[in-house]
Amino acid sequence: MGLSVTISAAAADDAEQILKLQYLCYQSEAELYGDWSIEPLTQSLDAVRAELAQGYGLVARLGDEVIASVRARADEDGTVHIAKLIVHPRMRRHGIGGRLLDAIERHFAGTDAAPKRFQLFTGHRSEGNLRLYRARGYAQVGTREIGPKLTLVTLEKAA
Repeated sequence: MGLSVTISAAAADDAEQILKLQYLCYQSEAELYGDWSIEPLTQSLDAVRAELAQGYGLVARLGDEVIASVRARADEDGTVHIAKLIVHPRMRRHGIGGRLLDAIERHFAGTDAAPKRFQLFTGHRSEGNLRLYRARGYAQVGTREIGPKLTLVTLEKAA
């Protein structure tokens, strides 16, 4: 790719850039499902800050610009819930999403409370997301119908 993308822990100061990127990235998901009321498009800046404070986030930067992000939190049962893996539309298909996913898994695997499993979800029509997750070893463990247009697919892999 020829670009120097760096991955680091997300800081509270990154919340605004993450929220703006999230809004941009989820436009395609909203269009795919015909629903612009999905949570990533309505989430507040305070809610993003709270997610970062309660869990762990990573950002990928190109220079000073946040071009990708992911958040996760571990529960008491040993499951790491990975959420909102986003990559700027112009930076997709360069391996950044896979690098972020690997990095968030490594972070939690290296903690004192080593996880038992990693879990995430995406919409049933989000083929690119499903392809990435399956290529990284995730397998479907469930589905949940959210409405007439959206079924969430839950995927999981052992830690």
